[in-house]
Amino acid sequence: MDSRTGLPVVGMVGGGQLARMTHQAAIALGQSLRVLALAPDDGAALVAADVQYGDHTDLAALRTFAKGCDVVTFDHEHVPNEHIRALTDEGVKLFPPAEALVHAQDKRVMRERLGELGAPNPAWCPVESPADLIAFGEETGWPVVLKAARGGYDGRGVWMVDDAGQAGELAATLLAGGTPLLVEERVALRRELAVQVARSPFGQVAAYPVVETVQRDGICVEVLAPAPDLPEEQAVAAQQLAIDLATALGVVGLLAVELFDTPSGLVVNELAMRPHNSGHWTIEGARTSQFEQHLRAVLDYPMGDTSLTAPVVVMANVLGGEPGGMSIDERLHHLFADEPGAKVHLYGKQVRPGRKIGHVTVLGNDLDDVRARAARAARRLQEGQ
Repeated sequence: MDSRTGLPVVGMVGGGQLARMTHQAAIALGQSLRVLALAPDDGAALVAADVQYGDHTDLAALRTFAKGCDVVTFDHEHVPNEHIRALTDEGVKLFPPAEALVHAQDKRVMRERLGELGAPNPAWCPVESPADLIAFGEETGWPVVLKAARGGYDGRGVWMVDDAGQAGELAATLLAGGTPLLVEERVALRRELAVQVARSPFGQVAAYPVVETVQRDGICVEVLAPAPDLPEEQAVAAQQLAIDLATALGVVGLLAVELFDTPSGLVVNELAMRPHNSGHWTIEGARTSQFEQHLRAVLDYPMGDTSLTAPVVVMANVLGGEPGGMSIDERLHHLFADEPGAKVHLYGKQVRPGRKIGHVTVLGNDLDDVRARAARAARRLQEGQ
């Protein structure tokens, strides 16, 4: 407990943009989030007052960080699960708990558990040898999707495999390098959806509207809220699926369920147990942002209102462009002159081509208009034009 404010201390492992935006939400609740960052130029370390430095894979650093925290949570899934279990055994309160988080850390564990729960899985199997991958492809049909069971995001750790020849060579190389693998059928998807739900230790849940996520080169570039042309029955089913998974897995905090919308129904793609890119729109677009909701959940506060603040909300990610040209300051000037209604969030990152450096959110009544405005605003920041 913070003796100055009388409020609990929340520690977040990881100093990236998710911790940065969680810190912003914490301020309104009277808190200053404690952050474990790798370096002083991490996004959250640039703005938070209570920052410690250390590696999230170092148990000693985690122990030091957790001292004085009422609860510890995460802005990524890369803390070794055995470290989370060790800290829990030592009396540290960590949310989500290790038993839940492992399903977002290990895709094989996730697929096995989803199968046990009867949740909609694609056809899949573990890959222990090149022969496993080849046999799956021959049975299911090429191409297939090969995934690293642990690690990987934004398109990394995922390979589209077209035939047996490619399968044998790729699997042999990855397995020899120690990468645990699984393979999934290539789903005939119409689009990608996502739904977020927050759950408290008490068991209260709150679901956000289902959104459509638009991917390019494995990276989410756009989120449309609510998902357009989604029948109410299917939207409710997706929310109920997320609630059921959060409850069954024992999630505390936010759970993001990424979904494939297929001709035969919804299929679970991946899970994340933290604030998520598909929920950035909630800062301006929902009554309670995903970042405040995550804090409410891990502190066991009652959940906030998840309804939209406008009929249509579009979030567009800003990716780093080529070096040179206008400065970010100049680009902001032009963006605001062109689109004064755009809300800009920059993450304090060094600009590299293709790297997420921020996002913009636009609200309105007409999807086509709002979508075009958000895309134009993001392009202003990315390309300066």
